[in-house]
Amino acid sequence: MTRSPAALLAAALLIVSTFLPDAVAPGGEPRPSPGWTMPLRGAAVARAFEAPAHEYAPGHRGVDLANGGEGEVVAPANGVIAFAGPVAGRPVVTIDHGDGVVTSLEPVDTGLQTGTAVGRGEPVGTVAPGGHTGDGTIHFGVRRNGEYINPLLMMGGLTRPILLPCC
Repeated sequence: MTRSPAALLAAALLIVSTFLPDAVAPGGEPRPSPGWTMPLRGAAVARAFEAPAHEYAPGHRGVDLANGGEGEVVAPANGVIAFAGPVAGRPVVTIDHGDGVVTSLEPVDTGLQTGTAVGRGEPVGTVAPGGHTGDGTIHFGVRRNGEYINPLLMMGGLTRPILLPCC
């Protein structure tokens, strides 16, 4: 019994749509992840994630978020403050979210101490001057099991590419 290419394609699309998460709303906008939020409200991506070719190669291991002015920085997800202090002269806040996921935010001034539990959307500090970013901009990095990943993957801000059959 042979099947037409159209029938095979329809079956494949049905299977894929059943098992992939629904990352795009009906209007075409990416759906945010239910457990994560942007750490700087009203922010736009000023510089995108650039994966390095290897562990020590140049790249941009996070995204820079700008909202045009200094403001409150919030926890992107539930976690515990793993580090709060200066790194290379810049104030950094690191949050351990469990399951090998850690976020870093800088430059961010905070009064929170290591070990403080924070909930998604709760204030963790304010945008500080300095850093490699412009005023009113923070660098937001995410590591999963020690490897930097694009933070927008955690936000639901990227959709998965779908490969179409060729020829």
